[in-house]
Amino acid sequence: MKNSKALRYLRRLIRFESTSHLSNRTISKFLEIKLLKHGFFVEKVRYRDANKVTKVNLIAKKGTGTGGLAYFGHTDTVPAPNWFTRKATPYQPVVSQGRLYGRGACDMKGSIACMLDAAQQVPFEKMTQPLYLVLTADEEIGFGGAKKVVEESKLYREMIHHGTVGVIGEPTELQIVNSHKGSCTMRFRTLGKAAHSSTREGKSANWSMIPFLHELWKIREETETVTDWSDDRFNPPTMTMNLIMSDNNAAVNVTSPRCDVQAYIRPMPGMDCEPLIKRISQAAKKYEVDMMVKRNCEAFWSDPQSDLVKQTQAIMGLKSVETVGYATDGGVLTEMEHKIIFGPGSIAQAHTIQEFISLEQMRLGIAAFRQLIDHYCCGLPVQPIR
Repeated sequence: MKNSKALRYLRRLIRFESTSHLSNRTISKFLEIKLLKHGFFVEKVRYRDANKVTKVNLIAKKGTGTGGLAYFGHTDTVPAPNWFTRKATPYQPVVSQGRLYGRGACDMKGSIACMLDAAQQVPFEKMTQPLYLVLTADEEIGFGGAKKVVEESKLYREMIHHGTVGVIGEPTELQIVNSHKGSCTMRFRTLGKAAHSSTREGKSANWSMIPFLHELWKIREETETVTDWSDDRFNPPTMTMNLIMSDNNAAVNVTSPRCDVQAYIRPMPGMDCEPLIKRISQAAKKYEVDMMVKRNCEAFWSDPQSDLVKQTQAIMGLKSVETVGYATDGGVLTEMEHKIIFGPGSIAQAHTIQEFISLEQMRLGIAAFRQLIDHYCCGLPVQPIR
């Protein structure tokens, strides 16, 4: 593993600081060059995010025919304001005791490096069906890149039309995940007037928000206790409504002119949240609170009896599938009928101050991805890798 191409790729990928608020043009250019070198045709879907930052999605194809296999990964990472050592930055990869440390090592540049290694091992002349690699931007902040791929990519339309199966390569420790929760953000705002708090000249936006928050709290308690809002296939089995509040007021003797609140829910497959959102909207209107809803992605579900699941189980020696509470680009790729979340590394390491991926997980990841490519793109039977 020490001299593997995947390890060299990962070292290089980590050196690109590709935090979501930055452009991912440079890392995408590096990946485009590698893909072209190894026989892929590359389609680019560019866009500008809400802050006018240029983002790039790569959709690459190798081979001819129909069907085949698609791999989905994202090139953006979360920020790294703190890091566990002063000897290296989060963007200087370090290998120690069988692990590679660096921002994105686990989530999910390690997975991308493993797929690049596996993909270039397959001779073009042995391929009877295509292999697609889709590398998106902005997965960490609302799946903006995947949404653009769905809207604009001709190669993605081709995948859907021909029934390509998909692997979202997020870190699952190479367990098979067939379902995850969705993602919906609600934003609330009240306005007041700033003034010295010793007078009655001002109006606190915080006091105006409190009656609404009491209503929201009651709805949240309902989602935690009423079985209609739960699904025992998940842990925890509820939508886990999270609340973030801010008034940006630095002085205790000034009435707050604005109060902002965000509520974040994670609906589960088959769950209709529109009645819940309607009730929250009615409460916001009652208390004169401005409300905005952003449906980030749908809950993800794929047939646990599908051929893709069965073949991956045979490769890994597994008998079951799992569910997870986090969301992925898979919640946007709803038109792709058969897909799984499956990749090297542990989600427990993602977004941490000492993010790493084990070299053993990378070794297994390369082997597993190679088996899937051999089966779905070359027509070969799968072989267990353990």
